[in-house]
Amino acid sequence: MGVSKNMKEASALIDKTLAYSLTDAAGLMKSISKAKFDASVDIAVKLGVDPKQANQMVRGVVTLPHGTGKDVKVLALVTADKEAEAKEAGADYVGLEDYIGKLKEGWTDIDVIITIPSVMGKLGALGRVLGPRGLMPNPKTGTVTMEVGKAVADVKKGKIDFKVDKFGIIHCAIGKASFDPSKLVDNANELLQTILKLKPSASKGTYMQSVYMSSTMSPSVRIDENSI
Repeated sequence: MGVSKNMKEASALIDKTLAYSLTDAAGLMKSISKAKFDASVDIAVKLGVDPKQANQMVRGVVTLPHGTGKDVKVLALVTADKEAEAKEAGADYVGLEDYIGKLKEGWTDIDVIITIPSVMGKLGALGRVLGPRGLMPNPKTGTVTMEVGKAVADVKKGKIDFKVDKFGIIHCAIGKASFDPSKLVDNANELLQTILKLKPSASKGTYMQSVYMSSTMSPSVRIDENSI
């Protein structure tokens, strides 16, 4: 497959022999983003862990100071006594049985599902639908809680969860190409510092092996780990 003109132009702005500081990498995002829409800016972190080992799994949550720039659609699967709380906090869809029925039929036009402990038993049969899409609520990520309003508000403000994949890589969106570079730096720092704090004691050798920043359909920029 040939390389597009836009990709060639963007690649020419990056010195592949260099590892950039976080600030310099963020400053490049606008100029290398050639998409006709407001591209997402992503971070990819290669960790020195073996995800097959339970004691080396890296998973966590972080609230980005400036949000992701994305309008996150939240479904609150709650009982009637929690509906008003979820709606006031900004949930896009609120209910229970009707939405469980829609999910069983394959509807997944949402980004996050928040529920309460007593409802989790009803979601077990939806594992095949929700699991592959990363939509299954989990107490560890704060999406199974009695504090429904707070959970909805946190997600709307920019709270995201992340998990290392089978290759030892964490992928996360940290904003949009339209963001001021300083906001991208703040968001990236919040994510990266959280990942550093979650280093498993069983992990040996270099923990954070490489960090790359890119925007949708752009080449990636390597970040100097020492600048983090």
